[in-house]
Amino acid sequence: MTGVPASAAGGSGAKPVRGGKLGTAAVNQASLWNIANLLTMLRLVLVPGFVLLLLHNGGYDPAWRSFAWAAFAIAMITDLFDGHLARTYNLVTDFGKIADPIADKAIMGAALICLSYLGDLPWWVTGVILFRELGITLMRFWVIRHAVIPASRGGKMKTLAQGTAVGMYVLALTGPLATLRFWVMAVAVVLTVVTGLDYVRQAVVLRRKGLATERAAAAGAGPVPEVTGSRDSAEAER
Repeated sequence: MTGVPASAAGGSGAKPVRGGKLGTAAVNQASLWNIANLLTMLRLVLVPGFVLLLLHNGGYDPAWRSFAWAAFAIAMITDLFDGHLARTYNLVTDFGKIADPIADKAIMGAALICLSYLGDLPWWVTGVILFRELGITLMRFWVIRHAVIPASRGGKMKTLAQGTAVGMYVLALTGPLATLRFWVMAVAVVLTVVTGLDYVRQAVVLRRKGLATERAAAAGAGPVPEVTGSRDSAEAER
């Protein structure tokens, strides 16, 4: 006995079949403390820890930078899994929709700012990437009433390139590897700009279509057709 009415649990009041699976309605009532949200929370907790590790002992100790890289790598790996788990096992919650993008940008922003502060990365690179991420976030709110642009291949490549480049800069690399990380970061910056411009283009098109359908519906021209794009923010372009 759980003491929870069937209606509160998302059910219809019918008794569950012994040994059977939970009904869809019950599964939809995802708990806040599910594995996807716990991974997101872990990523948020890792942000201050990562900063402390990276800046410890002046920020130039190879050992402490290796520890910082490990924390950054864990954050990137959890980013790959939490959204996938939430969608696959129907664990999407309002908390996850808000906290997941915040955690993503917090760890990346912290790394970029710290690297620029230490003089390892030009401030203009940090500015371009952060401006893009902040601008896309504001653009998402601007167009979310009409649709959410789904993740694109370019957006996923951008995320991978940024994570790889920043991870290489966190490590105390020298010689050819230090040169390689420069070119990886260059690719990441190009993808950041190109995918950002493409996102703006798609957002403008979707908003225009959404406004047009709203005006048509208001004029009595018929039902409002669905605008292309998923409303699941877990699928939004990163």
